[in-house]
Amino acid sequence: MRELTQDPFYEVLREYPRCVIDYCLIKDEPPHRGLASHREALVYAMCRVIEREISSQRETDARFGLESDDAIPWTCDFEKAEAHAIDPKEFLFVPTIIRRIRRGSVIYDRRDPDVDAGEQIPYWYAFLEPPYSTGHTPEDFRRLNEALFPEGPDPLEVYEWTTDWSGYFDDGHEWWGTACWTIYDAHLDRYAVILASATD
Repeated sequence: MRELTQDPFYEVLREYPRCVIDYCLIKDEPPHRGLASHREALVYAMCRVIEREISSQRETDARFGLESDDAIPWTCDFEKAEAHAIDPKEFLFVPTIIRRIRRGSVIYDRRDPDVDAGEQIPYWYAFLEPPYSTGHTPEDFRRLNEALFPEGPDPLEVYEWTTDWSGYFDDGHEWWGTACWTIYDAHLDRYAVILASATD
């Protein structure tokens, strides 16, 4: 497996610097093997995300004259991760704003997830409703996904994963929520791994 770091999608993503979602685009040389390939993509992506977090932390520490802690920031028990297939159209659902309320908050035509009841956040919520307002709109979400999945939902195979297997998700479990998806795009023959976990 290799990460597609030069994919044009990342140029679009850079226009949304306050996005709290971690994306990892991956190319795999063996033919797609269903859930087994999704699991391999998940492991690969989480390792890349951990590497990026360590690098970012070292840069921040150096800027403030602090010593870097070389410990891996998250534990991972990949065997514990469980997945179920979800409808690609539902995954890429774009909500409509039905009402604007105070301080830029909005009401959508879809209810917010009940994270206290163990619901994972949907993809649209991860982008549009992070802990701190970003000003992202449903049109921004649509635009980002057109760059990520140019052929739309039809060539996609989507798995949603549990989030109790890595410390990466600890912050989100505190309050805002967590999410983890692997998406195989048969048209582009690549995987997108999308992770979200944040708190205030």
